Amino acid sequence: MEAAIGVIGGSGLYAMPGLTEVREVRVTTPFGDPSDAFITGRLHGRRMVFLPRHGVGHRILPHEINFRANLWGFKHLGVERLISVSAVGSMKESIAPGHLVLADQFIDRTRRRVQTFYGDGIVVHVPFAEPICPAVRSALYAARTAVDTPVHAQGTYICIDGPQFSTKAESLLYRSWGVDVIGMTNMPEAKLAREAEICYATIALATDYDCWHESEESVTVEAVLRTLKANVERAQRLIDGFVQNAPAERSCGLCATAARTSLMSDPAKIPEATKQRLQPILRHFMPV
Repeated sequence: MEAAIGVIGGSGLYAMPGLTEVREVRVTTPFGDPSDAFITGRLHGRRMVFLPRHGVGHRILPHEINFRANLWGFKHLGVERLISVSAVGSMKESIAPGHLVLADQFIDRTRRRVQTFYGDGIVVHVPFAEPICPAVRSALYAARTAVDTPVHAQGTYICIDGPQFSTKAESLLYRSWGVDVIGMTNMPEAKLAREAEICYATIALATDYDCWHESEESVTVEAVLRTLKANVERAQRLIDGFVQNAPAERSCGLCATAARTSLMSDPAKIPEATKQRLQPILRHFMPV
């Protein structure tokens, strides 16, 4: 199967303009249903796979997202590089609503989400010190001239369960940790991408100042939506620029071999049912 570039859209991003040869693909996974049908097509001649993370019409709460099904589906459809687009709150004065942040680190504060594909007879401990693919993030930053707003080259994204926004005390605590943005969707998405040997990067769309800012209104859905439309269009232009200039082959050795170099189990002892469930991942380095 031809390798593809994937896009998983967050709040407000439900499609990619410019796609040709568009078709809808329903994927059945061993982990249940993905958020919605995948949309495949071509952009500048490159094969693309798109999925709305919350479903079309924004029907799925952050903690209800079936992250394993979504990532399994992308892997099954041949995605090697995945760009995550997420609405976030800014935790720093220098990141104003409307800015884009290419996060390079995460703090995971989620508590009720399944964090791994593995288990049931297979043990894999992937490295996660650098959770974002540096090659994809650098290429996205190189495409920043396509947008009319500041693009921050790096930042720490703290992920909370939601669906409620933070209390002021929590917001001030997170700021004391030095985080840059706060959101509800990139964990365990980034962890599962690494386990699936997919290069993963985040475009974080700052929509508000959470509730820490003394002279700005606390985050509300109304405030988020005011900024979101313009930010989504900027993210689409950034992705378009990335696709135009991305190398045909990915160059990140860490992401592309993460699972196979982190396998602890004897392949001969892994149950056949487990191998079959993980076939899109394991087929690249283990007889399935």
